[in-house]
Amino acid sequence: MHNCNREHKLKERMNRFLVIVLFIVFTETSIQISAQTCKPSGSIRGRKPPPGECNTENDSECCVQGKFYTTYTCSPAVTSATKAKLTINSFQKGGDGGGPSECHNQYHSNDTPVVALSTGWYKGGSRCHKFITINGNGRSVKAMVVDECDSTRGCDADHDYQPPCPNNIVDGSKAVWKALGVSKDNWGDLNVTWSE
Repeated sequence: MHNCNREHKLKERMNRFLVIVLFIVFTETSIQISAQTCKPSGSIRGRKPPPGECNTENDSECCVQGKFYTTYTCSPAVTSATKAKLTINSFQKGGDGGGPSECHNQYHSNDTPVVALSTGWYKGGSRCHKFITINGNGRSVKAMVVDECDSTRGCDADHDYQPPCPNNIVDGSKAVWKALGVSKDNWGDLNVTWSE
């Protein structure tokens, strides 16, 4: 009977220990998930672009009259391998990127590896002129941040009548796509990771 009590007490201690470990794991996971959460900040209603005002180069989307588009002031947390969606953008004058780059009010050749980041990652310009490394298609490329892919506004002349960017966009020049070895017929949308 003495052994039964010991075994019972040992099982109770092990059960308590297991509950504590599970609680710690659950709490840690919850903290990590909440740190990665970025909820929409609102929405805007699309306006039909005036004739010839929305440049559809690179299959850019034009706003649709009356459609609601989600806006964000944040982006997912930056890590050593931040998950993102690589899209394509022309940073040249007259391209689908609209006006000159936000960082220094200049245009860039499509042959230069440059990117625009979603509003949260752009951080009010604090990443301007810094290089990020983009990994995708089994390759990597360094590209300079020169612009914001605005996640808060869109569907107006300043944004070439295009919708707001999602909160997880790295909008790359043609040079970025070439460096990643993506065939031209697959340019436009690629799951990538990036880091500073």
